[in-house]
Amino acid sequence: MDGERINYYTRQPIVYNYNQGDKVNNMALSGEKRLAITFLVTVFILAGEVVGGYLSNSLALLSDAGHMVTDALAIAMGFIAARISKRPPDKNATFGYQRVGLLAALINGLSLLVIAVFIFHESYERLVSLPRIEIPVMLGIAVLGLVGNLVMAFILGHSHEDLNLKSVWLHVLGDTLSSVGVIISGIIIYFTGWAYADPIASVLIGVIIIWGGIRLVRDTISIFLNLTPKGFNVETLTQKITDMPDVVDIHDVHLWPVAHNHVAFSAHVLVDDKTLKEVETTKKNIEEMLRENGVDHSTLQIECSCVDCDNSLYCQVRHEESDDVHNH
Repeated sequence: MDGERINYYTRQPIVYNYNQGDKVNNMALSGEKRLAITFLVTVFILAGEVVGGYLSNSLALLSDAGHMVTDALAIAMGFIAARISKRPPDKNATFGYQRVGLLAALINGLSLLVIAVFIFHESYERLVSLPRIEIPVMLGIAVLGLVGNLVMAFILGHSHEDLNLKSVWLHVLGDTLSSVGVIISGIIIYFTGWAYADPIASVLIGVIIIWGGIRLVRDTISIFLNLTPKGFNVETLTQKITDMPDVVDIHDVHLWPVAHNHVAFSAHVLVDDKTLKEVETTKKNIEEMLRENGVDHSTLQIECSCVDCDNSLYCQVRHEESDDVHNH
């Protein structure tokens, strides 16, 4: 069923298919609801861990609470970014606002690294001078935190193509593992009296946080730098285009991610001398092939000759090969 809505910014009607458009919209709304519920659970756990960490004097529990602060900020930022990312393209953002979510993911990733540094510093201080820890309070709050984190992990799910949602999930995953670390260290201290288990558990928590933060920052920076998206091979795509009928050469090729799930492609395509209708057919075939290989947006410039392409990427004009054959 087809329909029409008005673009809020251009005030122009947008015609789209309800079966596909509404499905995407419902998925986005579902993601926002999950983030909202997760935020409420996070604030509840955070309050409990701050109080419990203070009463029990457990660094591992306070470290987990510190991580929960960044979680709350990350989820709030992710929620706002998710709403902004849904805004349609306009004259100020012709590709749309999808990279707002990436910006939130980058900030969240960096926050993970910062909090890990503070945890390492405090762990060192605790190793030098061990405090007395109230194990029953520490374990009780840690168990409640673990239950809450498992609930949040279940709400968010585990498979995310959206880096914004993935950044929030990594925060929650780090908290879940942190709660496990706090519980294990509490049990060790309770049965053995070895108080070093608390700061050591904090160090392990910091390592887990850094691991997730580095991966997230790496993925988001890769998109901001317009590096070739994961799973794509430029040589393979250009070869598929070159192998098509009527295509002589392809040059000035660019393949880049507009956002986490939006890949763009542009190129100059040299074709045989054909009619405009025949050239249009070749162009449509190339576009269809690109869509089948995961490219969402393509811009192709069709040419009948290759001009100033000696320094261009993938410029291998076949008429040079023909000249070699004639010379022999």
